[in-house]
Amino acid sequence: MNDVIINLQEAYVSYNGSAALDGVSLQVRAGESLVLRGPNGAGKTTLLTAINGLTPLLAGSIRVFGLAPAGRTVLEVRRRIGYVAQVGAFDPRMPITVRESVMTGVYGRLGWRRRVSEAAHAAVNATLDRLGLRPLAARPLGHLSGGEQRRVMIARALVQEPDILLLDEPTASLDDHTRADICSVIDELNRERGLTVLWVTHDLDSLPASCMRVIRMQRGRITTDAAPDGEAASGRRP
Repeated sequence: MNDVIINLQEAYVSYNGSAALDGVSLQVRAGESLVLRGPNGAGKTTLLTAINGLTPLLAGSIRVFGLAPAGRTVLEVRRRIGYVAQVGAFDPRMPITVRESVMTGVYGRLGWRRRVSEAAHAAVNATLDRLGLRPLAARPLGHLSGGEQRRVMIARALVQEPDILLLDEPTASLDDHTRADICSVIDELNRERGLTVLWVTHDLDSLPASCMRVIRMQRGRITTDAAPDGEAASGRRP
């Protein structure tokens, strides 16, 4: 159990009296790549936000890197987590460029008062290159396509150099080429750096190649936790 870096035990969260997580227990080991699936309202996003310390538990427990993602230790936990939330379109008048947005990810680990080093600038450039964003670095966020905006959000999370990456529908509504590119980048980081990945998706036909487990949620509970081949097959039954 020493390599378990996410450990939920009987986690319970509710909104307006309705359970979003209903006794969820889950253990994730360092370097694992997991896909979370299930209908809207199943609790997938709540699970990610609980891990990231954005949603407090009403009962049960959660430990990330052996720490509770709450109170005095929440920032220590978040510095090691990259989180890509579901996002809508950006206002084209928003006065922030692609490079500036990605640069904010550097502060996730350094803190806002730390001076950004040359190494950090180099890391931003390398991440822009990896996501194919360098030609767009000076462009305002609001002038990007949906797929380009999604790449920026992923780049911002990755430049933080996280140990855990939480992705909430990162490829939703994207074309096949963009979806494949994003999957490829995440797969490479999982292999090269041992990045732990939790990926929410509805699309079983384009699971990341690095996926080790597919977890299905329903009404705030985990109903299946299986290898991708078996779960994908069961998910396609009428």
